[in-house]
Amino acid sequence: MSVKQKRRKVDILVISDVHLGTYGCHAKELLTYLKSVKPSVVILNGDIIDIWQFSKRYWPKSHMKIIKHLMHWMSKKVKIYYITGNHDEMLRKFTGFKMGSFSIVDKLVLELGDDKKAWFFHGDVFDVTMQHAKWLAKLGAVGYDLLILINRFANFISSKVFKKGKLSLSKKIKNSVKSAVKFINEFEQTAADIAITRKYDYVVCGHIHQPEMRTMRNDEGETLYLNSGDWIENLSALEYHEGKWSLYRFNDADFIEQNEHLEPEEADHSSAMLFENLLSEFNLMKTA
Repeated sequence: MSVKQKRRKVDILVISDVHLGTYGCHAKELLTYLKSVKPSVVILNGDIIDIWQFSKRYWPKSHMKIIKHLMHWMSKKVKIYYITGNHDEMLRKFTGFKMGSFSIVDKLVLELGDDKKAWFFHGDVFDVTMQHAKWLAKLGAVGYDLLILINRFANFISSKVFKKGKLSLSKKIKNSVKSAVKFINEFEQTAADIAITRKYDYVVCGHIHQPEMRTMRNDEGETLYLNSGDWIENLSALEYHEGKWSLYRFNDADFIEQNEHLEPEEADHSSAMLFENLLSEFNLMKTA
């Protein structure tokens, strides 16, 4: 019998832009990653559930399992902050809601070790299309989801027929459009400038699906800008452990190797069974 590998301890885990409920979401890969770590604090930095494009016709078991795993962490007293984003903005009606170790907030400031402060928020506040033309932003989201579907089909052909590696159409488009690159640069600089003014040592965002960890400066000082990326294209997360930040990027080979040593996953239950388990853990949280 092989020795079971312990989950890797993480002081703070940050994920964002999972977009549960869309075809582009890599829920299976995310679940494997979540099962490989043991966090003390989890920050869901916006757009976890894509309410904009939510449809009862598409909610796979793998997506339900993400919710169930988070509920399991809550039942174990893992502190979870759900920071609202633009795709799950309906949850902003519940800002301030708390239940057990779970909280819904619009932004968050945490004091970390060595008297350092970290400022967490999703980042859609900087998006002009979100503020003045929400219909345009929603139209863009639908187009992006369609592009992801086309990308998956292209990758299937590329790997199965031509035996070549994966490609990202959306990344190529974003990297080739000057206005998109300019927006990302301005987004990062604006977040950093505000953080420096407010004397925050770290500023942690999501929204632009661009994983990053970089020290940024202006005339007033410097801050460490971090972005957790997404689970659509980049499959990335941020981890803070023992006083240091690191940017985690999903790698198929690493996970295959890890899965050989991790405890076996639960059986692939039906959606009804998953929902029942979800309710059980919810009731456990309420009585705890």
